[in-house]
Formats: sequence, C-alpha cells, structure tokens
Amino acid sequence: MSDRRRVIGWAALGVVAIIAAIGLQTQLYTGQERVVTSVLMFVALAQAWNIIGGLTGYACFGQVGFFGVGGYTTAVLMAKAHWSFWAALPVSALGCALFAALIGFPLLRLRGHYFAIATLGTAEGMREVVTNLGGLTGGGTGITVPTVAGRGTPWLGNDGFYLLFLALAAVAVLTGVLVSHSRFGYGLRALHQDEDAAAAAGINTTISKVTALVISAALTGAVGAAYVFQQVTIFPQRMFDVDITVLMIVMVVLGGAGTVIGPVLGAIGLQFVSEYLRDHYPQEHIFVLGAVIIVAVLLFPMGLVNFVRDAVAQRRVSLLDTVRAYRL
Repeated sequence: MSDRRRVIGWAALGVVAIIAAIGLQTQLYTGQERVVTSVLMFVALAQAWNIIGGLTGYACFGQVGFFGVGGYTTAVLMAKAHWSFWAALPVSALGCALFAALIGFPLLRLRGHYFAIATLGTAEGMREVVTNLGGLTGGGTGITVPTVAGRGTPWLGNDGFYLLFLALAAVAVLTGVLVSHSRFGYGLRALHQDEDAAAAAGINTTISKVTALVISAALTGAVGAAYVFQQVTIFPQRMFDVDITVLMIVMVVLGGAGTVIGPVLGAIGLQFVSEYLRDHYPQEHIFVLGAVIIVAVLLFPMGLVNFVRDAVAQRRVSLLDTVRAYRL
C-alpha cells in the first residue's frame, strides 16, 4: 500500500473516531466527561512526544517544559495583555516552537542519557525562571486567567473543553500520520537506527532533529495553553511537573514507540487504568499502577502495537519468546 493511500486510510479512520467521540460525549455524565477529556489531553501529549522520542529516538525528558511555557504564555497574554484565548493559543504554540529551535541546536548535539538529562535540566530551569518572575507570572502564588465575558474569553465548560481537547488530539494524531508517512519521517527513522549512517546517506541530521523537536514542542505548547484555560488558576509546580513527562513516555512505550496508533492506545489504556485504580484503590493506586506498568513493559517491551504486528506476521503469540528476545 502506498504512503498516500495509507494517509487517506488514516484520515478516514480519524473522521470515524472523531464522530464516535462526539457521539460518546452525549452519553457521558459530568465525571466521565472530565475523565475522557483528560484522556484526550494525554493522547495529544503522547503523540507529540512520539515525534521526538519514538521516531527520532531522542528521549526528551524535558517535554513538560514546553507544556509549561505554552501554558504560561497563554496565561500572561490573557491576564496581562488582555488577549482572548483563541488569539493566545496559536501564539503560545509558535512561542514553544521558537523556544525549541533555540535550545534544540545545542542540546541535540548530545545523545542518549546526556540529552535526556540536559532536557530535564532545561525544564527545571524554566520552572525556576517562571517562579522568580513574580511580577509577570505570579511566581509561586500562581496566576489566574480572566474567564468572564467582558473581561476575558468565557470559560468553555466541560462540554467545550471536551471538544477543544478532542480537536487538539486530532491535530496531534494527524501530524503524527503526516510525519510518519513522509520522506522526513523516514529520515527520522533512519536517524534513529544509525545517525552516522543517516548522515552518510545525505540526511541533514541536525535540521531533522531540530525540526522534530520544534513540531513536538508546538503541539505540546498548544495542549499546555488549553490546560491553563481549563484550570483557570495555575502554579509553576503543576505546569512543570516532571510526572507529566513520565506519563507521556510510559504511554508511548506501552503503546508502541515510533507508531501512530501506539501512543493513542497507550494514553487511553493507562489513563483509564489509572482512573479505575484511583476509584477502587485510593490508598494503593500508585503502587498498583506502578506494578501494572512494570509487568506490561516486561511482557511487551516493544509496545503493544509492535507485539501484535509481530504476532500476526509470525502467526504465533508467545510472551516468553518476547522476554527472551529482549533478554529481560
């Protein structure tokens, strides 16, 4: 099947999924709608991380830095400059893209755990910057965006934010499809396999890596902007919480890094399992969730999508073979 037909197939599947999600909204009560909204947010975040971490192979542990920068850009524009949310949203995404380009050229010269640590340090540094710019960002006391008609963009309510995060998730997945099945995406995969060989084949590895980071950052920043508007009042500790990055990575790894559908399945599965455990085991849910993740990684080290793909190709399902193959 040609790449063009695959993209068309993915687009058709996406339209069906969007229609189904809109139909699902009418069947949910308030609590369920909030849970699904959170799932949609992490679908977008996981898909964004997959572009730099899954396709390119650069484990960005500072992804929450783009989430926080995008969120605070929107908060400052709405609270201080009196912009509408709809104007602040694209500017925040663009700002994160420019920030990613600025830090990408020096940081992407690093590889492996050096790059991971450097990006983590960048995110922590941005949190300190935001905390110490109290006059602009509110510092540790937080900042509140105006959400009253006449003073700011009216708050969207549960139904509105459901549709907003659905739209962002759709944009992120569509971006993932277009990147994955493009010449640029194949270059990223080649870079992931062997960066030196990719460079020898004529791929500009520096530009490719920075472009992947820029796309990933723009998507993440847009989600951060929407999250700020949803929460109304935000604080540096939450917007730059490293746990958000960890969740993105775990979702991608469990679903299947480097695939389009993997991050979607990983985000949906992990979020619903987390909500179930939180409701039924409020005291032990973190411990149980950690155990579930460990078992899942041991049994599906290549991710669920890649495991199923290999099982279909080989016409054989064996979890023990998988464990042996990956020497776990």
